[in-house]
Amino acid sequence: MFSYYFMLGVRSLRRNPALTALMVVTLAVGVAASIATLTILHVMSGDPIPHKSERLIVPLVDNGPLQGYTPGDKPNDRQLSYIDAANLLAGKQGDRRTAMYGVAGPVEPARKDLNVFTASGMAPTRDFFAMFDVPFLHGQAWSGQHDAAGADVVVLSRKLSEKLYGGANPVGQRVALMGHEYQITGVIDSWNPIPRYHRIIGGSGAFGTEDEFYIPFSSAIRHQYSHNGSMNCTADRDPGFDALLKSECTWIQFWYELHSAGDRPALHNYLNAYAAEQHKLGRMKRKADTQLYNVMEWLEFLKVVGNDNKLSAWLAFGFLVLCLVNTIGLLLAKFSVRAPEVGIRRALGASRKEIFAQFLIETAVVGLAGGVLGLLLAFGALALIAMQSKQLTVVAHMDWFMLAMTFLMAVTAAILAGLLPTWRACQVTPALQLKSQ
Repeated sequence: MFSYYFMLGVRSLRRNPALTALMVVTLAVGVAASIATLTILHVMSGDPIPHKSERLIVPLVDNGPLQGYTPGDKPNDRQLSYIDAANLLAGKQGDRRTAMYGVAGPVEPARKDLNVFTASGMAPTRDFFAMFDVPFLHGQAWSGQHDAAGADVVVLSRKLSEKLYGGANPVGQRVALMGHEYQITGVIDSWNPIPRYHRIIGGSGAFGTEDEFYIPFSSAIRHQYSHNGSMNCTADRDPGFDALLKSECTWIQFWYELHSAGDRPALHNYLNAYAAEQHKLGRMKRKADTQLYNVMEWLEFLKVVGNDNKLSAWLAFGFLVLCLVNTIGLLLAKFSVRAPEVGIRRALGASRKEIFAQFLIETAVVGLAGGVLGLLLAFGALALIAMQSKQLTVVAHMDWFMLAMTFLMAVTAAILAGLLPTWRACQVTPALQLKSQ
């Protein structure tokens, strides 16, 4: 009976075409607005590395001054000083650990057809690549010996590699970068997680573009490369790079990778002990507890998905409800003119349950039609949103989950809208309808 009722539903689309088209469009507009907003929220709030997000940890220690501090206040800093970053690297906690900061400078291509240009990148330790599952197209990350020696080695992004060398494998070649010759050890494949959880602060933001190159943290420090990002200094410091390294300015991001999420309490105890030790040495004057954040906690802490994004989603769903109310009215009008048909079917032996099933399936067909149109409208809306900025281009795209969600939402919305009209249609009294014929 389902297939028969489904065919009746398809045929019913041709009845009162203007009314049917109005229902489909009303439903499609509501679904498109909701899906477009929900798609962006879904992409922005998704877990960028679900298989290990609970094991990747950001530590924060409060090295601020006592002036203006109230016990219990959370630190405003989101990064570490060089002193703390170097000490935590030497502490060997976790399976892996990395300190990093942004760098930028001129690239001098060997090709005569390319002029000198500026590129931006990062200076992490070698553990960075394994911690964040960075995929390699050619070669590999530099070695631990390179980290220890502060060697001039570099990993290029695929985009920068193709710009400099075309499709050739450049591993082993040297490139003039920021005034020094760097040997290429690897080229990473296209990699730009959404959101960019590993470098939200000081980079291009949570939904920015990928970094163009990576050099060892120790090499950047040895060459005294200026940081390309944010810095917080709560007190005056002497000028110069050496003074920056000895200061309490926070400008370095730090990550741990734990063997399991259960190792988190041990890491927290270690950091509290470290902070207590530094307090004895005259630092960490606030004696505040250290903070740990896994990936999803970090995204929440930094408010990657703001309240305005969530409010937009609620407003879109409110608009969908308004469209459903209009659809209910249109369905009531459509089913009311079919009262004689229902009366004859009831007189011939059809039960109210059968009438209910038939009309409900017809509303589901309307939902499918609305889903197809709503999907097209949603793609159009996302395309318009993507045109607003490069960051929105990254998040304004639909995956298979949201594709299925579009049809599920459309059909569910149509069925919910059809419950009242269908119930009203089942209440038709056969005798009254036959008498009026």
